[in-house]
Amino acid sequence: MNSKLKKYLILSGLGVSLLLVLALIGFFVVDEIKGGAVGDGQNKYELIIDSGEPSSSVVRELAAAGMIKSSVYFNYLIKFTRAGNKIKQGVYDINDGMSSRKILDVIISGKVKLVNFTVPEGYNNRQIGDLLVSKKLAISREDFLKVAQSPALLTKYNIPAKTLEGYLFPETYSVPLNYPLERITEMMIKRFYKKLESIPEAKDIKPAELHFRVVLASIVEREAVRKEERPMMAGVFLTRIEKNINLESCATIQYLFDKPKKRLFESDLKIVSPYNTYINGGWPPGPISNPGLPALEASFKPMKSDKLFFLLKPDGSHYFSATFKEHLDAKKKFIDVLYQ
Repeated sequence: MNSKLKKYLILSGLGVSLLLVLALIGFFVVDEIKGGAVGDGQNKYELIIDSGEPSSSVVRELAAAGMIKSSVYFNYLIKFTRAGNKIKQGVYDINDGMSSRKILDVIISGKVKLVNFTVPEGYNNRQIGDLLVSKKLAISREDFLKVAQSPALLTKYNIPAKTLEGYLFPETYSVPLNYPLERITEMMIKRFYKKLESIPEAKDIKPAELHFRVVLASIVEREAVRKEERPMMAGVFLTRIEKNINLESCATIQYLFDKPKKRLFESDLKIVSPYNTYINGGWPPGPISNPGLPALEASFKPMKSDKLFFLLKPDGSHYFSATFKEHLDAKKKFIDVLYQ
């Protein structure tokens, strides 16, 4: 190879390298000018991408919302990275502090917005349904209740009932928007059984025996105010059953109403229903709430005594009595004086 050709090849190589460097610099300059962040992140936008929605529609929405500097550049970025078919449906939290590349990364990685919801201890299935509707995770209460009566789920988890009432564990959950109700429900069932593992007495328990414990826990959950009183309360209900005395639980009456009443009247105690434990002996046909762990523990570890009655005092604690006379005296002392 002569010196002229060698020199020419070297200069050509340097020229190509320089062009590549200039092109790379140009890309980053353009990327910053056309694809940089619009603002400082103060403005937020909830981007909803439907299944099968074309990327051009997504880009138009981002531009209209003021989240990108250039729709032309964003479309070029999608084409350059071959991301057109990688954009995933879902709900995304976008802000104007994100560059075009960052936004594209989010919507192709599927980092969707999560919705948090907390099921309080003692909520029944109707209340959970309303909660999910308020969080836009269910269209209606009825849609959720239909899932909560799913024969497939009842069979899968060997629950001897017509509904999942009692087995949807009260806790805080995080799910994507548009998450299937079946999967949300199953998530709560799995959490119930996971929590049950912390109770030694529940190990290898048969479904029918577990169901009885869940029924008891669900009543205790709705009756108790203070956690330390739950074992004693569970003991009272068990003693009443052993002595063939009706449970006479106000909580089972409250279950009959769409929304709990502030105060029950004599007429309420006469409502004809299998859940009315004032007029029916034995346990109600199923749980009346979804109990938390303390109530479940109380149902497995009840504190037995001679107590047959309890009364809610104004301070939130309960007065436990062994005789009906003692119970009436307590009622006069703590309750009747409030309505004189």
